[in-house]
Amino acid sequence: MTGAEAAAFVRPVPDSVVVTGVGLAVPGLRSVRDLLADAPPMDGFDPATALKGREMRHKDRASRLALYAAEQALGDAGLLDEKGHFRGTADGADDRVAGLTAVVVSSNLGTLRTVCDFTDTIARDTVTGLSPLGLPQTSSNVVAGWIAIRYGLRGPNLTVCNGATSGLDAVQWARGLITAGRCRRAVVIGVEPAAEHADKLLGRPVPDVACAVVLEAAASVRQADVYAYLSAYTRGAELAPTVAAAESLAPASAPVGLRLTGDLTRPPATSAGQSTDLAGQSLDLTARLGHCSGALGVLQAAAGAVHIRTHGTRTVLAFTGGADADDAAAALLLTGPDVERKENSPWN
Repeated sequence: MTGAEAAAFVRPVPDSVVVTGVGLAVPGLRSVRDLLADAPPMDGFDPATALKGREMRHKDRASRLALYAAEQALGDAGLLDEKGHFRGTADGADDRVAGLTAVVVSSNLGTLRTVCDFTDTIARDTVTGLSPLGLPQTSSNVVAGWIAIRYGLRGPNLTVCNGATSGLDAVQWARGLITAGRCRRAVVIGVEPAAEHADKLLGRPVPDVACAVVLEAAASVRQADVYAYLSAYTRGAELAPTVAAAESLAPASAPVGLRLTGDLTRPPATSAGQSTDLAGQSLDLTARLGHCSGALGVLQAAAGAVHIRTHGTRTVLAFTGGADADDAAAALLLTGPDVERKENSPWN
């Protein structure tokens, strides 16, 4: 890293972070908008045909799904040229941070199949039976690494493997990197591949699912269409107070119009045993897609952002976790571009 690039890390950037692109790789669906449709399209994504080509060779299934979703999101944000090359480079030599793009991946089960296969090989053939080409795929950060290599993204690169809250946590990590001045934008991907190993581990089917969102500093010199603002994020041990804390930060002029839930068997309960008010519109993405694990929070962020743009909803609340088997709960508040926001809104 050059001295100029290192110096750019300490430059302050505005707190406001926006969603400028979304992408999806779910069998049978074409885009994030299909998550909000009543019926799936007739010509949706087919992994058997879509996950092929030179860029997909020698990669694990999670990485291939993530690459497909990331390409959609970067293209949606206007960051790819006509040949599919990344063009989000610095707009001026005096602002090197504008050329830094982070990659944050959320995946709890992405490398499980590879690790199990390698373990079986060692047990059968010892380490001499391992393929050096496949060894990098055992790293939990392999997905983020492949995306950065594919598009030449030189910003921070990390993976969150954090259970039920992993997807929303990844969005928060990316938001933090941007507001800390570590990068100007971030690609956040939630991905879980279908595999019998995950099915056996969890006792239920895990579908192929990958979703990506592009986050950028609102004051970026690049002009881009904005889906939504990240307005607040809360995290706690129990779901009800976590959701209530996030909802309390919604602008009075724009109360929550849509709640995005997932993997919940019942509405979140307060400490007094009363259920949190879920009146109004709600959408459970897992009811349609199945158990999405680390991809769920990113799916919620993308679906919420698209709902704000296409349906006119001004504020969306997404939340996950809080079940008996989870160690935490998280909630994310999204607001429309026309909503008046408080500067330096708390992100707990």
